[in-house]
Amino acid sequence: MSKKLNFILFFLLVSSSFLFSQIKQLQAIKKESFITYKLTHPLHEIESTSKDAFCMADVDIKNKQVKSVAVQVDVTSFDSGNSNRDSHAMEVVEAITYPDARFISSSVTQKGDSLQIWGKLTFHGVTKDVYLHAVSNWTNNQLIVDGGFDISLTEFHIQRPSLLLIPVNDDLKFTFKQVFNL
Repeated sequence: MSKKLNFILFFLLVSSSFLFSQIKQLQAIKKESFITYKLTHPLHEIESTSKDAFCMADVDIKNKQVKSVAVQVDVTSFDSGNSNRDSHAMEVVEAITYPDARFISSSVTQKGDSLQIWGKLTFHGVTKDVYLHAVSNWTNNQLIVDGGFDISLTEFHIQRPSLLLIPVNDDLKFTFKQVFNL
């Protein structure tokens, strides 16, 4: 079976407790959604974006609540606008060995439009607990979730690249926007 199919089956199993409730499972619209990372070096910043993440969310549309979320993204889908830089980034994260990153929520707390999402991020073969902060915007026909989180490159066993013998900062900052049709 393909990785994506395994991921979908796993997510369905995780969210099966919602089958008989008012919870609806939604898939983000890829062409309107993105994940961006920012890597900082004392001499410049690098931003790279993927518009190819596979994101599923369990939502209670009636009560306007996000109940759970799962995301999978192919690390080679990130584009900084510089193919040489992107090729080097794929070497650094060993994209052939670790082709995707995954996040599966374990808890979502919502206060108004503010979301606090805890879960497990698997990246570069390492799984860590992470916290995401996001804001939900509900319209008549869409849910838009904007947010961000930071990770440590060294905690995920990634050797920090260097420019002029100076390594990039250890923190990798992610921002995201996921758009769902209701």
